[in-house]
Amino acid sequence: MPRKKVIIKRELVPDPQFNNVLVTRFVNAVMGGGKKSTAEGIVYGSINLLGEKTGGDGLTVLKTAINNVKPVLEVKSRRVGGATYQVPVEIRPERRTALAIRWLILNAKARAEKSMAEKLAAELLAASKNEGGAIKKREETHRMAEANKAFAHYRW
Repeated sequence: MPRKKVIIKRELVPDPQFNNVLVTRFVNAVMGGGKKSTAEGIVYGSINLLGEKTGGDGLTVLKTAINNVKPVLEVKSRRVGGATYQVPVEIRPERRTALAIRWLILNAKARAEKSMAEKLAAELLAASKNEGGAIKKREETHRMAEANKAFAHYRW
């Protein structure tokens, strides 16, 4: 964080297929090595697979999955005296979405399906039903915050 200059947040351009900024963020998170067209193929492929599996709109399943995975609280280390405490803090909305997207992608990569599009579709479908690895990660984060709520008065 800079001491003087205010950081100006860049506005993301909505993606061409769904005209949605959330999909653009998802594509950018999947992208590795600057290969945006490959990342777009993976994300669009998984959204189409979701549409086929659910018989509805794949984009609504994506939004539901991200909303289900978004954490509310997390713990941050705070050093007081000689001890380090895990202090529960609320997460701002931008970071909530970023964490949810990151957790979905990491858990999709760990799945056993063939292609990355299939892995991502399966993880998104599980998350939309409140199941899967990303939901477990959110629950674990909330459990940590709940266990350390005694140190909430150390918030800064």
